[in-house]
Amino acid sequence: MVRARYRGLDGLRAIAVGLVLVYHLFPGLLPGGFLGVDVFFAISGFLITSLLLSEWSASGRIRLADFWRRRARRLLPALGLVIATVSTAALVVGGDVLVGIGRQIAGAALFVSNWTSIAAGSDYFAKDAPELFRNTWSLGIEEQFYLVLPLLALVLVRLPGRAGRIGRPVLFAALGLTSAVLMAAGSFAGAEPSRLYFGSDTHSFGLLLGAALACVLHQGAREGTAAERPARQWQLWVTAAAGLIVLGALALTLREGSPESFRGGIQLATLAALAVIGAVTRPGMGLAPHLDARPLRWVGERSYGIYLWHWPLLLLAQAVFGEWASSGTGWLTTGLCVLALTLVLSQLSYRYVEQPVRRLGLMRSLRRLGQLGRGDRRARVIALSFVTVLAITVPATIAAVVTAPQTTSAEAAIERGRVLLEAAEQEAAEQAPTTSAPESGPLLPTGAQLTAIGDSVMLASSPELAARFPGISIDAEVSRGLSVGVGLAQDQLASGSLRYALVVGLGTNGPIDEADLDALRAAAGPRPLVLVSAHADRDWIPGVNALLAQYAAAHRGVVLAEWDTAITPHPEMLAGDGIHPEPSGGELYASAIEEALARLHTPSESVGFGGPRR
Repeated sequence: MVRARYRGLDGLRAIAVGLVLVYHLFPGLLPGGFLGVDVFFAISGFLITSLLLSEWSASGRIRLADFWRRRARRLLPALGLVIATVSTAALVVGGDVLVGIGRQIAGAALFVSNWTSIAAGSDYFAKDAPELFRNTWSLGIEEQFYLVLPLLALVLVRLPGRAGRIGRPVLFAALGLTSAVLMAAGSFAGAEPSRLYFGSDTHSFGLLLGAALACVLHQGAREGTAAERPARQWQLWVTAAAGLIVLGALALTLREGSPESFRGGIQLATLAALAVIGAVTRPGMGLAPHLDARPLRWVGERSYGIYLWHWPLLLLAQAVFGEWASSGTGWLTTGLCVLALTLVLSQLSYRYVEQPVRRLGLMRSLRRLGQLGRGDRRARVIALSFVTVLAITVPATIAAVVTAPQTTSAEAAIERGRVLLEAAEQEAAEQAPTTSAPESGPLLPTGAQLTAIGDSVMLASSPELAARFPGISIDAEVSRGLSVGVGLAQDQLASGSLRYALVVGLGTNGPIDEADLDALRAAAGPRPLVLVSAHADRDWIPGVNALLAQYAAAHRGVVLAEWDTAITPHPEMLAGDGIHPEPSGGELYASAIEEALARLHTPSESVGFGGPRR
């Protein structure tokens, strides 16, 4: 008989939520920690299917209403508390954390957060879009699975004899394989990573394969086959150890949003999790008691609340403390404080909200709360606390939705740059561009002699660039990388529109390599080339800036504009994402380029604007 509780799964839940916590709270330590969600999927698919099959074996029926009621009791109380509390805190903090909060709340409450995120173009792996309830995407996939699973199980359990024994696991495995292949195929086809990650069609294979495993083990339990009889301990230990080692290796090596993650990495992590589940849930497995150790079990039992709380608390902390929260020792202090607060709030939620509603239901829990109000002093304090929380958070949540800004400060900065750039382009079009050097003396080039190619940072700074260099030609766009910039420079060279000096600000959106810089310099030819350093809280930025500095030092006619050095002491000049400049930051961006042009033209650089270094 399949048991209602499997030893070891709480410990495995603790490992899963630990992966996610390290991934989010301590960036860089565990780049593949997002795989913890896939461990959750595998556990959920296995456990929920096991419970349904056990119910059918015991009673000959599956009570759909009871199943969905239990799921609602399990998921909604903690989710509602987190939404109300976090929305209230967001109202106090204000700014970017409120953007899109109405859509996020609706998506989370209706368990369609994954699809609303896809519709809104949200990027799970983006760090500059502070969506407080982005982590509820996985709840959406799970709950959609819970809606379909019992209906499918109700049909499959009625299949007779061999058709049922083979058909149930094969169907779930086939559906899971289809989902896994869709994710990989989408990556090869160039689909957006977040579409593949958020989609129920492309990311439900953990749940489906977990269901297939449950069918196999359930059938073995009923028939007393080798699938359920105690196996040799060493076989189970090897299987579990191999699964855990593979999970650990993938968590250490996979990178967020990388093609490798979607073309086998996430799928392999799911298989590793299933191997561990299949091993630890076997009778007599010696690892299960270790996974049931009190600390692991404590975390595992509260893993749902921990998962819900940690992400919005982190974003709120980053909004309050700004760049300090992600620089120096600030990131460690912030992570530890958020972790501690997450554990405290998860325990309070588990004890006073989740467990009472799970045992008694919502209405009986409310009646119990009323009875507490007539009890002793401690009971009255508990009742009064709940009433106070509700009285504050419900209207505050409504106010947060109503007063939320439409765009983030970064989006506003970029849009401001785009609008003013269009006006500046019209002015530039009226001036005759030139490819010749300044006629006499150490004069800086005018705007009519400058071509600038950049990303959204340059786009946000374009009004200040246009003011500093009237008539400058600026081609800047969101999410642009260096390879695209090389192509643009080559196109302008071919069309004869590339001006006397070239300014390139590309490096914020990903790593660069020397080959692209060589191609860029080849397109520039004898023209002076200004490379603008990048500034962002991204793990590739130090490497980008080091390469830019080395390249400028090694090539005549190439100079580095020290945007990163200039802006680092002035985080107040940046939008809330810590990347895109406000108007004062745009002035600093323009100044960095102006200073670079001045350095390039000084005798100490041993090159004028008229010739290359070689």
